[in-house]
Amino acid sequence: MKKISIVIPTFNETGNVDTVFDRVAKVFETSLADFDYDIWFLDNHSQDSTYDEILTLAAREDRVRGVRYVRNFGFQRSLMTGYRLVDGDAIVQLDCDLQDPPELIPEMVAHWSKGHDLVFGVREKRPEGFVQAFLRRSFYRTLARISSDFVPENAGDFRLTDRSLIEKLRRVNDLDPYVRGLISSMSRNPTGISYERARRAHGRSKFPFFRQMGFALSGIASHSVLPLRIASLFGAVVLVFTVGLMAFYLVGAVFGDLDWPAGLMTMLLLLLLSISFNCFFFGIIGEYLAHIHQNTRARPLAIIEKTVNVGGDIDTLERETWSGAATTKNALDRLG
Repeated sequence: MKKISIVIPTFNETGNVDTVFDRVAKVFETSLADFDYDIWFLDNHSQDSTYDEILTLAAREDRVRGVRYVRNFGFQRSLMTGYRLVDGDAIVQLDCDLQDPPELIPEMVAHWSKGHDLVFGVREKRPEGFVQAFLRRSFYRTLARISSDFVPENAGDFRLTDRSLIEKLRRVNDLDPYVRGLISSMSRNPTGISYERARRAHGRSKFPFFRQMGFALSGIASHSVLPLRIASLFGAVVLVFTVGLMAFYLVGAVFGDLDWPAGLMTMLLLLLLSISFNCFFFGIIGEYLAHIHQNTRARPLAIIEKTVNVGGDIDTLERETWSGAATTKNALDRLG
């Protein structure tokens, strides 16, 4: 019997834990009875009673696994840690707010059974404003075009991932991962299914505008060097233009009879323009340097505070989640 692990990141999701478990369990009881499964709640140090709800649920349901981190390490790092801990033949990532319907899991499993190592959900419609929807679509289209890797458009984190991709993911040494893009880039036979995203059942979104901007910058820096090449090309164009302008002024000053002003305003404008371009392109370079800096430090992706229904001690689990310390063997298998 093949096993499917459901990975559910949580942060301040009081009121959603029991609901998402009930819907996932019903799906397996009615449509996937031939598969074993477990459900992993990855709690990114919630400030409400989320982890208490996980503990209560795990006390009566032995399929429930709970992992709580000592602080909020960010969505991507906590998720990457969870992927390195699960032991299913396939892993389905699901949001705790139930905007992605668990009832689509059987369709994902059907595609997986046909040989697809990645089955991702394509959001045809989602409950958000026009401006946010436009910016989101623009980002994913831009990323898909400038990236050297396969990045599906309008695909979020609702996906089924084959074990083979998880083993590859475990060998990735990245302290600032863009998990969605990493998985897509390593897939041999991906496919997508369309669905309409629902509204949150409880609570508020954990991804405000500026956090989404950081998420977007991380995705671009992880999968494309085009911004750096644009910066270099633009610098070359500005240099050629500046040299040409200097030659024009020099020829005019020597051979022309025009009574030019002192040129104070021209100099100020050129100086401000130069400073602006320098700041902008140094910012681009800084994003890449920050990414490199993060990965030169031998630090864990996340530090585990406590677990429930997870075999082995915390120190052993953490050794398997350190960046650069991943192995090709499943973490929980090594505990035995």
